[in-house]
Amino acid sequence: MKKDAKIAVLLPCYNEEATIAKVVSDFRAALPDATVFVYDNNSADRTAALAGEAGATVRREPRQGKGNVLRSMFRDIDADCYVLCDGDDTYPAESAPAMVRLVLEERADMVVGDRLSSTYAAENKRRFHTAGNELVRRLVNTVFRGSVPDIMTGYRAFSRDFVKTFPVLSRGFEIETEMTIHALDKNFVVRSVPVAYRDRPCGSTSKLRTIPDGLRVLRTILSLFKNYRPMVFFSILSALMFCGSTILFVPVLLGYFKTGLVPQFPSLIVSGVALTLSILFLITGMILDTVVQKHRQLFELHLMALGRGGNE
Repeated sequence: MKKDAKIAVLLPCYNEEATIAKVVSDFRAALPDATVFVYDNNSADRTAALAGEAGATVRREPRQGKGNVLRSMFRDIDADCYVLCDGDDTYPAESAPAMVRLVLEERADMVVGDRLSSTYAAENKRRFHTAGNELVRRLVNTVFRGSVPDIMTGYRAFSRDFVKTFPVLSRGFEIETEMTIHALDKNFVVRSVPVAYRDRPCGSTSKLRTIPDGLRVLRTILSLFKNYRPMVFFSILSALMFCGSTILFVPVLLGYFKTGLVPQFPSLIVSGVALTLSILFLITGMILDTVVQKHRQLFELHLMALGRGGNE
């Protein structure tokens, strides 16, 4: 591991007094040279006090939601490697050195703590979570041509380049999906480390709501699909409109060949509208794809400038 490298452990927390002291202590033992930051997100218990007593640097984020906390963390903290973990003691701090090593020595930009290849299915007691994680994994990897084994994990390590160029848009738990998609779209180096997972201990309550949060994640995937892959997104809509237009137009055309008349004017009108929408969707996709490609070029230039600044 590089000498003098600045390592920051980021622990966003909301009402984690049952576990936060142990989590802070575990990370201080696993990464003795790192600074542990706990951002308290309006906890109503003693999370902040216990984290400070355990040796963490405690700050407060008044805007509710994990995405809001990460926005402040990524903006405020400067380091060479960032380790992000939940404060609920479900992830082992002992895996952190291997994740940090991949960032500092092998130049990975994001290291994913992979629960799904380890003990998640056996340890997790929340209904539908394993199936939901698998669905999200398949969707993201298919749409964005990736091979990330665990999309929703809260245990990750990042390079400085990733943190300082990641535009945080989500406010809640869908932030994990957003980070993964950003890494895949911008061609960052993504690695994974299998990590053991343990369910929350007694006295610790999950803030995740399976159905509402799951729907928010799916909505985020759809929105980011539109934003990052507009040509594919709008081509699908265009094809659907074209198929609908064809289905409506064929009977009208066959009727005209038989009788020389067009009695189904409503079908003909709707078919024409659908065809027009199909063309508009295709043109929209082409225009937005050009915009996205330009943004990718500007992003690469910004990333190169950031790298030069970091080496000075």
